[in-house]
Amino acid sequence: MASTVFIQTSFPSKSLTKSVNTHFVPSFKLPVSLSFKPRTGRCFSVRAGLIEPDGGKLVDLLVAEPERELKKRDAALLPRVKLTKIDVQWVHVLSEGWASPLTGFMRESEFLQTLHFNSLRLDDGSVVNMSVPIVLAIDDSQKERIGESNRVALVDFDDKTVAILNNIEIYKHPKEERVARTWGTTAPGLPYVEETITNAGNWLIGGDLEVIEPIKYNDGLDRFRMSPVELRQEFERRNADAVFAFQLRNPVHNGHALLMTDTRSRLLDMGYKNPILLLHPLGGYTKADDVPLSWRMKQHEKVLEDGVLDPETTVVSIFPSPMHYAGPTEVQWHAKARINAGANFYIVGRDPAGMGHPVEKRDLYDADHGKKVLSMAPGLERLNILPFRVAAYDKTQGKMAFFDPSRAQDFLFISGTKMRTLAKNKENPPDGFMCPGGWKVLVEYYDSLTTPTDSGRIPEAVSA
Repeated sequence: MASTVFIQTSFPSKSLTKSVNTHFVPSFKLPVSLSFKPRTGRCFSVRAGLIEPDGGKLVDLLVAEPERELKKRDAALLPRVKLTKIDVQWVHVLSEGWASPLTGFMRESEFLQTLHFNSLRLDDGSVVNMSVPIVLAIDDSQKERIGESNRVALVDFDDKTVAILNNIEIYKHPKEERVARTWGTTAPGLPYVEETITNAGNWLIGGDLEVIEPIKYNDGLDRFRMSPVELRQEFERRNADAVFAFQLRNPVHNGHALLMTDTRSRLLDMGYKNPILLLHPLGGYTKADDVPLSWRMKQHEKVLEDGVLDPETTVVSIFPSPMHYAGPTEVQWHAKARINAGANFYIVGRDPAGMGHPVEKRDLYDADHGKKVLSMAPGLERLNILPFRVAAYDKTQGKMAFFDPSRAQDFLFISGTKMRTLAKNKENPPDGFMCPGGWKVLVEYYDSLTTPTDSGRIPEAVSA
C-alpha cells in the first residue's frame, strides 16, 4: 500500500482563471501565474494552477544531509529541552512548512497575534492566517538550566536530538488566557488542554528551528506522510488544475464519499478539467475515544479498494498536526495548512473540529459557526470554501443521499454514536451506509478493544 494511489491521469496541464464575488464557491478568482522570489533559505517553485503558499514560499527547516552530523555534535554542547510526543508532532508540522511562514516555535509577538487576531502580520504588511498557538512550554528548572544561552537542543522522549532552537526568547505562559481564547471556555475536561497545557511549564520558549533529520514514527504509516512539497509535486504530476481538501478524523462512510464525488462534479461543471481530491486524515494527537490512525488508514484503504472513491483522482496522505477540538478557531488552522499543501478549495461541514461540551450535555460550538468563520477569516481570502450539503440514509433508495426536507420521513440519520454502537455489537448498518470492507475494519477495531492480548491484557485505545 503506497502513500497515495498513484495512477497517471491523461489530462493536459492547464491554468484557468475563474472570477466571481464572494468567499464561498462558486465565487472565486485564481491567479494565472504564481511566481515569487525567495527571501531567505530554500524555496520551492509553484506552477500556475496551484495556490501560492502563505508568505510566498514554503518554509523548509530540515538541515541539509551533509551538515547533520555536525549539527548533532553542535547540539550535544547545548542546554537540552525534552519534548513530549505532541511537541515532536509540532516539530514535524513546522519542519515541513505546514505552518509557513513560521520558522519555529512562536515568540511572544507571534503568540499574542495568534491569540488575539488569529493571524500574523508579515514584514511586507500582508496578513496570513494563524489561529492556534504553536508553542513549546518549559518549566522553571529548564529555564534556569538554559540560563543566558541563546540556543537549546530539543530531544525526544528517547533522548534523541531532534532539533536546535536558535535565537530563543523565553516568556510567560498565560495558560488561562491561552485556553479561554483558543477554546472559548475554561471548562475542565478539554482533551488537548489536559494533555498538553494544564501540567505544562509556566514559560514558553520560541525561536528558529533547525530540524536535524526528517521526523519518522516507524509505525508502518510513514509512507503516507507526504510533506507540502511532496503533495504539490504529486498534484503537478497529475496535472491538477484544482485541489479540494477534505480533512477528517473519523472513518469514511458513503455520505462523506457522496460529498466528495459531488464536489468534484461541481468543479467540473465550473470548467475545471482535472480537480484532484486530497483526502487528508489528521494524524497527530487525538482523544482516546477517536478511532486510532492506524485503523482509520486501513478503513480508508478499503474505501479506495471498493471503488467508493476514484483512485485516479484521489490523493491520500496524513496531516501530521495534533487535534485541539477547538471548533471555529481550529478549523482556520486546518484550512490554512491545506493552502500550504496546494489546496485552493476546502470542504467544511457541520461543527468542524468540534466536540461535545466537557461538562454540559450539548455541543461545545454552534454547528454552523465553523463554515461562517472560514468565509470571513483574516488571511484565508484566497481559499474557496465548500460547505457541506447534509447527507443521510435515504430509505427509499437504500443508499446515502443529500437530505430532502420535503420528505424528511424517508431519511435516517446515523450518528457517530449509533455507528460506534453498531460496530461494537458487530451489527451491520443499512446497506449502502458504508462499503462492506470499510465496515469490517471498523468492527475489527472495536472487537480488538475487548479481545485480550497474548499477555492477557486488554489493548488500550491510544492516541494516534
